[in-house]
Amino acid sequence: MKGEKILEGNKREKTLFSREEINDRIKALGVDLSKYYENKNLVVVSLLRGSFIFAADLVREITTPVEVDFITTASYGNSEVSSGVVEIIHDLRTDVKGKDILIVDDIIDSGYTLNRVIEHIKEKSPNSVKVCVLLDKPSRRQVDLTPDFKGFTIPDVFIVGYGLNYGDHYRNIPYIFTFE
Repeated sequence: MKGEKILEGNKREKTLFSREEINDRIKALGVDLSKYYENKNLVVVSLLRGSFIFAADLVREITTPVEVDFITTASYGNSEVSSGVVEIIHDLRTDVKGKDILIVDDIIDSGYTLNRVIEHIKEKSPNSVKVCVLLDKPSRRQVDLTPDFKGFTIPDVFIVGYGLNYGDHYRNIPYIFTFE
């Protein structure tokens, strides 16, 4: 079957978004973000580790000046489901007071991680805080949070590739897929 590979343990890989679809959507997001943040003091905050590939591709499509920083959080471990407890492992190095912050993450499902990061950054007195995610899984939302910018809306499936991991693997795959 096209878009499907058989993996170890007889799991099948089904492609949800190809490399080309992802690239096209990121270019469109870059145009929108460039317009929105024109003449603003933009700091893109990438949530590590999952969003590093998306964030790198996205900032290359933003034509306005941009600073980049990172926050590392933990809530999943090696599980497919968030624990709901979000720990900030590494904080920002940038002073974000009075700056416009765009938090970039790979996916929002429960919303626990992004909600915690938003609260944490707001304590640092930025001018504004917005969220951009590659993937939005609204059926799993546990907090009242909607991303300001998003790439794709997906159903309630576990996805990997393009920065998203399963255990310690698959972040390097240039497309997004699920196991069947």
